[in-house]
Amino acid sequence: MTPETVITVGQQALTLTTLLAAPLLLAALVVGLVVGMIQAATQINEMTLSFIPKLAVLVAAIFITGPWMLKTMVGYTRQLFESIPGMLG
Repeated sequence: MTPETVITVGQQALTLTTLLAAPLLLAALVVGLVVGMIQAATQINEMTLSFIPKLAVLVAAIFITGPWMLKTMVGYTRQLFESIPGMLG
């Protein structure tokens, strides 16, 4: 196993992690900004007010993107396991 192979596998893993985390992080970012603007406009400074909408949107995002995320992870893992003999020899 060469250092280039290790770097390639690590890079692919980091790319996949970023790709899988992006929908959830973007959903939380958008809800956080909207709730923050509403809190600033109404001057309500309650921390739990932003937690519940974020939680609800994250649950919805997991239900929507969950099958795609699982299929992507399984595909990457299968591809990684199938390429192990080629990496070693």
